[in-house]
Amino acid sequence: MKKHEMILRLLLTAMGGVLIGVATEPWGFWGFAWVGLVPLWVNLFSLPQSPLEMLEGKTLAPFKFLKFPLLLALVWGICYYGIALFWITGIHPMTWLGVPWLASLAIAAFCWVFITLWGTALVLFWAGLFLILSSQLSHKCSTISIALTRVLIATTLWCGLESLWSSSALWWSSLSYTQSFGNLIILHLGQISGPTTITATLLIVNGLIAEGLILNRNQFSSFDAKNRLDFPEVINFNQPTRSLFTLALIILTVSHGMGWILYRQPLNNNPEKAVKIGIIQGNIPNEIKLNYSGYLKALNGYTTGYITLADQGVDLIVTPETALPFFWTDPNQRYNSSFYQAILDKKVPALVGSFALKETGYTNSLFAVDGAGKIISEYDKVNLVPLGEFIPFSEVLGKFIQRLSPLEATLIHGKPGQIFQTPLAQATVGICYDSAFADHFRQQTAQGGEFLITASNDAHYSLTMLAQHHALDVMRAIENHRWTIRATNTGYSAIVDPHGRTHWLSNHNTYELYSDTIYRDQTQTLYVRWGDWLMPVLLIVGATIFFKNSDIFP
Repeated sequence: MKKHEMILRLLLTAMGGVLIGVATEPWGFWGFAWVGLVPLWVNLFSLPQSPLEMLEGKTLAPFKFLKFPLLLALVWGICYYGIALFWITGIHPMTWLGVPWLASLAIAAFCWVFITLWGTALVLFWAGLFLILSSQLSHKCSTISIALTRVLIATTLWCGLESLWSSSALWWSSLSYTQSFGNLIILHLGQISGPTTITATLLIVNGLIAEGLILNRNQFSSFDAKNRLDFPEVINFNQPTRSLFTLALIILTVSHGMGWILYRQPLNNNPEKAVKIGIIQGNIPNEIKLNYSGYLKALNGYTTGYITLADQGVDLIVTPETALPFFWTDPNQRYNSSFYQAILDKKVPALVGSFALKETGYTNSLFAVDGAGKIISEYDKVNLVPLGEFIPFSEVLGKFIQRLSPLEATLIHGKPGQIFQTPLAQATVGICYDSAFADHFRQQTAQGGEFLITASNDAHYSLTMLAQHHALDVMRAIENHRWTIRATNTGYSAIVDPHGRTHWLSNHNTYELYSDTIYRDQTQTLYVRWGDWLMPVLLIVGATIFFKNSDIFP
């Protein structure tokens, strides 16, 4: 392969990764996600010497021939995840925590590079396994049969890898969230089998388009004697290509049609299940949050907000993550706070973001407090922020982080399977990073959660992160078919209905009070009842079709 051809293929592949990257919020060009994987897919199977032919060679090791395809996957992954996750650099500067400016920059850069490469590793595994398995398909099969089998293999692999990655401590950017919150119709497929349904649909449409182009690639371009890329004046698609393009259009249309049917289902807003919720967005900058002036500002702001909302007749008041920066489990600290005294006076239940002291450390927690000031339930954050609230792979990374920073990750994880009972009803709840984990919310809803609450503090991040965080909570609202309350420190706080429609969205870096009516619901979607049932179905069907059309068992 000539050098300029390699560069061209790398640039086209990078363009596809960029398209997927800007499909996410706050850019929200979600339509690009339906074609953004096509350049990588086509280039994997359109090299002068096909990777499949290379893999079948007997003279050299197969992995040598995967070198350029894996480079393509690396470029695509870095472009996608690098753009989508660039917001993580917003943790810089951390001078307010005592971290020197240069060390803070190094930590931010390390976090961005590490999490980008962690996501890119998924693409590398996908590309390598995809090529290896595709090389085993029988040449006796028709071109259409091979194309459809490859689409099924690729979809199963990607969904399986996303399922594996999402079970780790580092997770955020499923392909499915490229559709939130702009494409509410397709997001309703999440009610069927969670994010896997949306990711699978994206893979199938991208794959059918890519396979159609592969079958017709000779019509698109050729290299003349001077190795210059020529484009024909008229592109004539052959019959197999037209068939695959038509199938892609059908699946795109049908999937949106199914989503539209679910989207148009009326909400069960029973007046007897109505709850008037109050939200306090305290707007306490992280730079002062942990010192005495920040403590006083938080206490005064949340106490005043509580009294104001209580006087408006709300049924429940929700505060953000760590709204009150002290141990709510310490009776002395709790009793002596003006916020607690306001609860005793106004007798309106509240959900209080604070800390809980444990035997082995402390937790980032949300407390349900009744009108008499009694703690009736506690939720401890399960999914802590990597490199912020705990150090993943601490045996390896811990020493490196300690060289750069005086920070210590002393928070401990909450236990999965917690049930959070508010004074009004059982709720499905998450704190900040929990929003990225769909099954975390599904399990709670299956156990009886009647509305959904997320409490966050994104003060140190840009608007990009705030928009993506809101996009994740929109997905959780739809998947669980629950009214959702987002209470944040500096934005975006919100009220979202079970169809993902945002009824109110706060401004950024403002102190805000808001009250609105939501409705408790006990409806269980297919996803809530059965979980991600599509994943094992894909594995079974994919394995069956693969072995049927492969040369492994002649």
